[in-house]
Amino acid sequence: MEKKVNQTDITLVQGDITQQRVSAITNAANSRLAGGGGVDGAIHRAGGPAIMAECDKIRREQGGCPTGQAVITTGGDLYADHVIHTVGPIWEGGMSGEPELLASCYRQSLKLAVENELKTIAFPSISTGVYGYPMEKAAIVAIETVTLFLEENEEFKEVRFVLFSVDDLKQYQRLIA
Repeated sequence: MEKKVNQTDITLVQGDITQQRVSAITNAANSRLAGGGGVDGAIHRAGGPAIMAECDKIRREQGGCPTGQAVITTGGDLYADHVIHTVGPIWEGGMSGEPELLASCYRQSLKLAVENELKTIAFPSISTGVYGYPMEKAAIVAIETVTLFLEENEEFKEVRFVLFSVDDLKQYQRLIA
């Protein structure tokens, strides 16, 4: 499924984010940039040690990455040249600033991509795994935030959402329609 905003295609696919052939994939990272489970672990395993080496350097220089912010590293052995690591909020019921922090993850990731002149970027559904953010609520934030950003920025060819399951894909498809 596809939606166009200005000159940018927003596409939805089911699949493995580590297999995407884009300029950058986005990692749902932890604040220590230390690898982990889910998407984070898969990206570090597929991308090899170069990604962790750059994460280690970022940790030494700035102590990690706060929730709602983003940093960029090499893509290592991935098809993507870069990984943008962003730290989503842990779901605590929605009254602790989670929607704003999640929106910031998408905005900061897109800003980093623009600063690095990247034309294609792929996102997983940030914070919906072990961080417990409800899929439908997260999808609304993701789609609205990306759409608003693209209405004001025409640098991208494609923004791709890579959803792990068919059910997740259907949630996004319903909202983007």
